[in-house]
Amino acid sequence: MAKLRNRRDRGFTLIELMIVISMILILVSISIPAYNQSILRAKESVLRQDLFELRSLISQYTLDKQKAPQSLDDLVQAGYIKQIPNDPMTGSNSSWTVDQEDTVMSVDQQDPGISDVHSGAGGTSSDGTAYSSW
Repeated sequence: MAKLRNRRDRGFTLIELMIVISMILILVSISIPAYNQSILRAKESVLRQDLFELRSLISQYTLDKQKAPQSLDDLVQAGYIKQIPNDPMTGSNSSWTVDQEDTVMSVDQQDPGISDVHSGAGGTSSDGTAYSSW
């Protein structure tokens, strides 16, 4: 009797291991899409903040210098920002697309230039709009 009891107490059965592994696989299959969605939402939030900041800096530059910046590098050279942020959707700081306008923002403005900035990413956001339209 003692030998029989020692054999049973030594480890897990194959059925028990299969149940535990299948439960782990179910939990992982549920958590991976949720994790990917949270990463996407975080990138979209960073994109919104970067666009807001760049647009604000373009306006400040235009009002201070009475001319719009001709490129985003003008903001760096004038000391308005240390470096152009990376587009979180493309991972590059050279993928920003800018809108060049021929109109002026204020009466004091002498030269037209950049009026708006957009993401260069080609995908669509979680709300269905294109990143390039933000």
